[in-house]
Amino acid sequence: METKIKKEILTFLSSYLTDNRKQLFDKIIQYRTRYITVVLEDIYQPHNASAVLRSADLTGIQDIHIIENRNRYEVNPEVAMGSSKWLNLVKYNKSKENTLEAYDVLRKQGYRIVATTPHAEDKNLDEISLDGKIALVFGTELKGLSETAIQNADEYLRIPMYGFTESYNISVSAALTLFTLTEKLRKSDISWQLSKDEKLDILLEWTRRSIKRSELIEKEFLQRLKNR
Repeated sequence: METKIKKEILTFLSSYLTDNRKQLFDKIIQYRTRYITVVLEDIYQPHNASAVLRSADLTGIQDIHIIENRNRYEVNPEVAMGSSKWLNLVKYNKSKENTLEAYDVLRKQGYRIVATTPHAEDKNLDEISLDGKIALVFGTELKGLSETAIQNADEYLRIPMYGFTESYNISVSAALTLFTLTEKLRKSDISWQLSKDEKLDILLEWTRRSIKRSELIEKEFLQRLKNR
């Protein structure tokens, strides 16, 4: 769809929104980024799955890549607090090796794969370089990442621990990592913001999701454009 048409659709659909909602969209889109993205491999507990989405939304992450090899990803609405409505969820569940497929897609988009797991060559959170787009990969609550996910990653990240417990909960690990790296990113000179076209696409999708029967309303509007 042409950019001009998208802008016309957005302008028309925005008339169904309150001024407060439109102002909120305009404010939040400025903080959204695709410079850092999140990859979740086989996360199966709805509470943790939803908490990660909430943390991603609050730290400005727009895309969540969900790998479903053995477990289906399910969201707990009470925990997610509607955050899934504002994020792009990309699922990988049709291949024999969904993890490798996800990695391939992400690398083609310019990401380097950073697996969050203790490793012989791992780096602490404050040592991770932001010189280039990052895809942060988180694993299951009990077993962590699969061997495939670990062996095919580009880098390895761990969060320092100073207590007796073996590891952080997946949702806590994601929250700590995303907050630390997005804060560091926004204080840097890196161009992490979305492009104009990306902002337009996301604003249009947010608007559609905010309006009941938006698909029908948009279809009627496009028909009127076609006939004018």
